[in-house]
Amino acid sequence: MFLNCLPTNFAALEVGQHLYWQIGNIRLHGQVFLTSWILLGALLVFISLGTKKMENDPKGLQNLLEFLWDYIRDLARTQIGEKVYRDWMPFIGTLFLFVFVSNWGGALIPWRLIKLPSGELGAPTADINTTIALALLVSLSYFYAGLSNKGWRYFEYYVHPTPIMLPFKILEDFTKPLSLSFRLFGNILADELVVGVLVFLVPLVLPIPVMFLGLFTSAIQALIFATLAAYYIGEAVEEHH
Repeated sequence: MFLNCLPTNFAALEVGQHLYWQIGNIRLHGQVFLTSWILLGALLVFISLGTKKMENDPKGLQNLLEFLWDYIRDLARTQIGEKVYRDWMPFIGTLFLFVFVSNWGGALIPWRLIKLPSGELGAPTADINTTIALALLVSLSYFYAGLSNKGWRYFEYYVHPTPIMLPFKILEDFTKPLSLSFRLFGNILADELVVGVLVFLVPLVLPIPVMFLGLFTSAIQALIFATLAAYYIGEAVEEHH
């Protein structure tokens, strides 16, 4: 009886309202693309301004960009290893910056003031489609890293240190993207909901400290995502003896 009550098409299930773009047979979440393009455009402008006039004694934006470069380099070197970390710095850095800018954009920009025909704007990382796509990219990246560095020897990882580990490590490959995507999505969505409720109930009092807390947790989530991505890649290229 319970099974008869289930919807026959789970793809038709939705949470909230969305702005869709129809391109042929493909239906895209337009609101996610809009906010992503706006935030990526702002990030490109920021980087262009910071690198427009490079100086030996960095100041202002150049100093901040060099700090970020050193931070991402140290993160990649620590998690991936000295041998191949340089190959993966652009990927890890892009992940970190996109997630960071998306999270902070959702916390700082009043997207809901922009009226759409349907749906509403928000942080790209508050949409499960975005976080799942990022998590799947991470999964593809560590498979590629392992195969490109070890060839078919990469699959020895699944039976190391004993063949008993094979089903557990296969299961781990499914849980990694799930954990990455739902952790990021859940934290950012929860922060937006809490701030939205507090703004409605107690405007100008409680929302401000909660917003600052949201900025801190948003930065931490970007760091966790990038660190785990680098760790998984480092695990794939690590030599087992």
